[in-house]
Amino acid sequence: MFRILFRLYLVTIVSYSAAIYLVPDLVIKLFHERFVSYNLDYSRGLQSLIVKQFHGVPQEQWPGLAEQMDKEFAPLHIVLSPIDDADFSAAESQRLQRGEKVVRIGDWGWRTLAVAPLNEQTVVKMVVPPDPLDVNLLYWSINLLIGATMLACLLLWLRAHWRDLERLKGTAERFGKGQLSERTNISPRSNIGSLANVFDTMASDIESLLNQQRDLLNAVSHELRTPLTRLDFGLALALSDDLPAATRERLQGLVAHIRELDELVLELLSYSRLQNPARLPEQVEVSLDEFIDSVLGSVDEELESPDIVIDVWLHGQLERFSLDPRLTARALQNLLRNAMRYCEKRIQVSVQVLAHGCEIWVDDDGIGIPDDERERIFEPFYRLDRSRDRATGGFGLGLAISRRALEAQSGTLTVEASPLGGARFRLWLPNVA
Repeated sequence: MFRILFRLYLVTIVSYSAAIYLVPDLVIKLFHERFVSYNLDYSRGLQSLIVKQFHGVPQEQWPGLAEQMDKEFAPLHIVLSPIDDADFSAAESQRLQRGEKVVRIGDWGWRTLAVAPLNEQTVVKMVVPPDPLDVNLLYWSINLLIGATMLACLLLWLRAHWRDLERLKGTAERFGKGQLSERTNISPRSNIGSLANVFDTMASDIESLLNQQRDLLNAVSHELRTPLTRLDFGLALALSDDLPAATRERLQGLVAHIRELDELVLELLSYSRLQNPARLPEQVEVSLDEFIDSVLGSVDEELESPDIVIDVWLHGQLERFSLDPRLTARALQNLLRNAMRYCEKRIQVSVQVLAHGCEIWVDDDGIGIPDDERERIFEPFYRLDRSRDRATGGFGLGLAISRRALEAQSGTLTVEASPLGGARFRLWLPNVA
């Protein structure tokens, strides 16, 4: 808040200062004659009295009278001067020679000099001196107090404005993290009331659309499982009979396709459940070495080649760590299956616990993932060109499910180049203890 307050105050005070010094000069230049006539009227009486004082004594006593009046009129200065003094401008000299009074104006239109002719050779000048230092300091104090008052007013105005902006920002952040029911609840009378209302309307529309999409996905997935189960059961009964070899082979191929569809439905249901913002992760303290060992054991039978080696690196002393065992295990299983599909001979799992969280790396020695594809692979159903061949298996949901499983625990899942030559998937879980 202080940054925006400083910028707003700086713009305001600079604009105010520029206006207070430039605008008066502009107005005085535009209406110079009116200011001159006003000051002539304002000083006419005093000048007339001074002239009468000089005309009441002989001319040879004028210097003494001027000195006496200078003391009496202090801090104003009363000075005698020849009518052709070089200090006068041409216009001022002409007026004085015609027997007219002259005033000279300065800042803010105040007179700084008033001149009245005594005769054809001599004039009397009333000089207004500059303000003394203490008065100037008082004027500057007034400006400082005005600036402080403006700052206080801006602070009072900005505080409510900033509070509502922070509420809008916090709501947007929570909404972006999946809490779709979040709303700003900002008063329509607020400075950003119309903006908040537009945001709340947009959030309601998005929540409605996502809920409809999720409900449709769940309904379709559940409805698909019933006919798939019937087909699987029917084909199993058909395979129990004596059949020609060619027919049995075709039926077994159909069973494989049905089970592949069933697996896809299960993946869709898993992804749909992870999109539910109402589901909170279950935090359980686990022993990390035992947890990693159990995850590796669950995928050990899926190794397609006995030549593939899985190394486990445990960095430092592994303490017990709080996480959601089901979600984290699901994410690791998907990453290990992905590594098994694309590695050459080696997979490496590394674990390290830090003060503020836990890091788990899954490396493989495959051909890696291009830089421009490293974010897109986490999109549902997105498949790299080399993985579109069914020989690699999968539906393009595993990595999306893994990332959602980590994000549900406020963690992250990213991919980068691996020291082994392939891809490195980095799982990060914050320490919630």
